Amino acid sequence: MKIIISKSIIENILIQASPFLEKKDTSQITSHIYINVNNSTLTIKATDYEIGYFVKTDNLKILNNGTTTANGKKLLDIIRILKDDDINIELKNNMLLISQSHSNFKLPSFSHDEFPQFPSIEGKDKISIDSLSLIESLKKITPAIDLNNPKYELNGAVIDIRKNSINFASTDTRRLAIVNLQNEGSTELSIIIPRKAIIEIQKLFFDTIELYYDETHLIIISQQYTFFTKLINGNFPEYLRIIPKEISNTLIIPKKIMIDSIKQITTISTDLKITFNMQNIIFESLSDDNIEAKTEIEFDTKFDQIFVMAVNSKYILDFLNVINTDQFTIGLNEGNLPFVLSDENFKTVVMPIVI
Repeated sequence: MKIIISKSIIENILIQASPFLEKKDTSQITSHIYINVNNSTLTIKATDYEIGYFVKTDNLKILNNGTTTANGKKLLDIIRILKDDDINIELKNNMLLISQSHSNFKLPSFSHDEFPQFPSIEGKDKISIDSLSLIESLKKITPAIDLNNPKYELNGAVIDIRKNSINFASTDTRRLAIVNLQNEGSTELSIIIPRKAIIEIQKLFFDTIELYYDETHLIIISQQYTFFTKLINGNFPEYLRIIPKEISNTLIIPKKIMIDSIKQITTISTDLKITFNMQNIIFESLSDDNIEAKTEIEFDTKFDQIFVMAVNSKYILDFLNVINTDQFTIGLNEGNLPFVLSDENFKTVVMPIVI
């Protein structure tokens, strides 16, 4: 195997492959990337068994075909320190040789036959959804995914496909984020995708995609990339039951003034008390220390009674930071009951702090 490739191309491929590599144990084949050169195409794969990445490019000069592996992190470290010019990569005596001008490096390779097989799309059902809808939906629900819950299904997000709609939902037990898309189809299914996979999907896919799934894997294919993830085996909570059926008070509030007000309080405390008066909204810190923060905005709530609630500011800011509109809707019932933040087809249901 022998190729000449520009630094920018190989560096970008290796940066994208990095999250898919085993980094703690370099003796594992999964710490290596799989490199195949055949005719006019370079193929690179990376996987930690849970998620996998597969990319092809023909933007290089091929001198000899061949297949090998190399430690992905070390190869990226070498590529990064080289100049912005073409790089020579060659397999010789089971060593990967990297050279540019007077700089030369060697990396040992593992047997490429030991590299894990990627799942095939054969026999798998197909999901119809465009890449923009997928990425936008995942982006909005990602902050609400739990990080280390013993109920493993909560460490991911559910894609719940129904005959007339597709719901994307996640929860960390203190809030529920849900995006609803219209759908036309007869297939009904529910799959749970791990948080790590969701993060990488948002980085890779921006053009036309195809999605395939079975009981164990989700595979996404674009013109350039193939991605797979193992699915979480479990039952996602009955999230639709968490959404309040009725709302007593609804306000439409400008996003910017809400963000600015909350951020003033978070210099002191992440927990805050919000008081809705008839003509203004007051924001106050909730802190055990003798430190206080308070600000208010003039706003005609039309409330005939004072409404008070307390909340972790992060839950509101996470919602506001991913919406694309200039204003949002907040639906309130009682101060100690869940409230609803809404923007078009996106909702976050938040449990308040009991004070």
